[in-house]
Amino acid sequence: MLVLLPPSETKSDGGSPAPLDLDALSFPQLTAVRAELVDRLVALAADPAASVAALSLGKGGDAEIARNAALRSAPTRPALQRYTGVLYDALDAGSFTKVQREKAYARLAIGSALFGAVRAADPIPAYRLSGGSKLPGLSTLAALWKPALAPALAAGSDGELVVDLRSGVYQQLGPVPGAVTATVLTEKPDGTRTVVSHFNKHHKGLLARALVLTRAEPTDVKGLARIATKAGLRTEIASATELLVLT
Repeated sequence: MLVLLPPSETKSDGGSPAPLDLDALSFPQLTAVRAELVDRLVALAADPAASVAALSLGKGGDAEIARNAALRSAPTRPALQRYTGVLYDALDAGSFTKVQREKAYARLAIGSALFGAVRAADPIPAYRLSGGSKLPGLSTLAALWKPALAPALAAGSDGELVVDLRSGVYQQLGPVPGAVTATVLTEKPDGTRTVVSHFNKHHKGLLARALVLTRAEPTDVKGLARIATKAGLRTEIASATELLVLT
């Protein structure tokens, strides 16, 4: 089972002194695109005004630009520790035992506008680039990533079930046909259902945690629903490729 998580805008600082080594990352088919984007971000950081415009930076933008300027020399840490925020708080990887952490490294991958996708154990620096960013000289990130990322993810799943928890913009960077997606809906007292960003991220984090901790190896949406239900999540099967998680 391969579980694809979305990245987060917020990222932790620090890590090991070892700098970024693109050749050491998973999905080596993506190395050339990664190298091009790293070079573009480092160059862009030399022009703060252009960085603010391209990366939609607001308060704290100087720190984000500094992160990008140092991409090739900054400390690195496993991607699972680098990304922060609501989903990663719910995943609570810090509470994993050694065995559970190894399962997380084996089962989890994280979408990235800069790296395409990385395995949870891959060492990466902090950076700023979003899936919807428009870099000078490029049409869209999706146009750059799709030819390489989609086949890389298909190969990386090795025929196993793919659970795609990425948000829409990151799914567009590298679609995975046949993957099971999860839609988190908040049910109101009148029975209507809506998507609420906080609950969407939180419950996807809980689902990802359940998929790390389970001993099961689901092969379809029914098996996925059983794991989610056992973990205390309320679910409905919408189709062969969509699981609803209700809050």
